[in-house]
Amino acid sequence: MTTSAVTADGRARMLADGNRIPLLGLGVWQIPDGRPCIDAVTWALELGYRHIDTAQSYGNEESVGTALRASGVPRDQVFITTKFFPGNRDPVAALEQSLRRLQVDHVDLYLVHWPQGGATWAWPGMQRAHDLGQARSVGVSNFSVAQLGEVTALGGTPPAANQVQFSALHYRRALLDDCERRGIALEAYSPLGTGRHLGNATVRKMAEQLGRSPAPVLLRWCVQRGIPVIPKSTHRERIAENADIFSFQLSDPQMAELDALDETGGTDRALEHRWW
Repeated sequence: MTTSAVTADGRARMLADGNRIPLLGLGVWQIPDGRPCIDAVTWALELGYRHIDTAQSYGNEESVGTALRASGVPRDQVFITTKFFPGNRDPVAALEQSLRRLQVDHVDLYLVHWPQGGATWAWPGMQRAHDLGQARSVGVSNFSVAQLGEVTALGGTPPAANQVQFSALHYRRALLDDCERRGIALEAYSPLGTGRHLGNATVRKMAEQLGRSPAPVLLRWCVQRGIPVIPKSTHRERIAENADIFSFQLSDPQMAELDALDETGGTDRALEHRWW
């Protein structure tokens, strides 16, 4: 279990480049631009979230920026992630557009959203965005062990993070181990399996024993390993429920019981089937 990079308060993790990423974030994938996204981000910030994860391909960066500005939360207290859409050619030019939509002068983390066209071609542009101060940290998403090896072999600024589908039922141990060996923080998207994992019998039984709902149990499994999680919701009560992960701990036997739910065989791949 890798927790050495977790901050003393247990709510954040130090990236290899010295930046600090909150362990709990709000993901806004599939949340429509406009009122639904503005509301979700507003509620999250009101409830204490300080990490918002969006992407160029989501089409809702403008709403994230609107909610952030209206919240009154100082910019330096919110960790903002966006992702480079690899259908474009220039990560720097694409990020300049994102910054305008987000109404900020930098993002905290900028990721290559997926390795379309190969693992390495976009990385020099990502490094330029970092050097220009447009992105405090840069990383990748949906990259396998082999693809991480290709990127790190380029030299220069290495990826600070690799955001992948990860949960107790998608426990990609070989990928996690490789990320940790390279000093790359693995981030978990779809930590609830887009809701599918909430009905798992083992998860439900453990939640009942703990007096919790299934979602916080699954999220706690990640953060107890020092893995940032970005659950998505458009419901205030669920956003609040998902924040209830720092008030309890799972025992070693409970962690092992959840470990055993893995359906990936401990793979070093980021996805079972690519979509591009």
